[in-house]
Amino acid sequence: MFTVLIVMVVGVFFGYFFRTRKKMVKFADKFTMWAIYLLLFLLGIAVGANEIIMNNLPKLGFKALVVSLGGIAGSVIVAWAAYVIWFKPKNDNYEG
Repeated sequence: MFTVLIVMVVGVFFGYFFRTRKKMVKFADKFTMWAIYLLLFLLGIAVGANEIIMNNLPKLGFKALVVSLGGIAGSVIVAWAAYVIWFKPKNDNYEG
């Protein structure tokens, strides 16, 4: 876990200093999405190859669905709240 935090901090450091290089930022955005796709694919392979998970899938299926939907719902709610609090454009012409 400590390694993950160090890598993240180093990434933020480099991102801060290279933020003015638009081509590099654009490449990093595209690369990040493809890296996520690859990691999800590899995770799918690992789950599919795990006999314990595959044998217990009927038992785990409903619980996994509920946990997944809960995680998705929580993520959407927090993302919406963050948008409203920090990113939503303010209307300066409001006369209310």
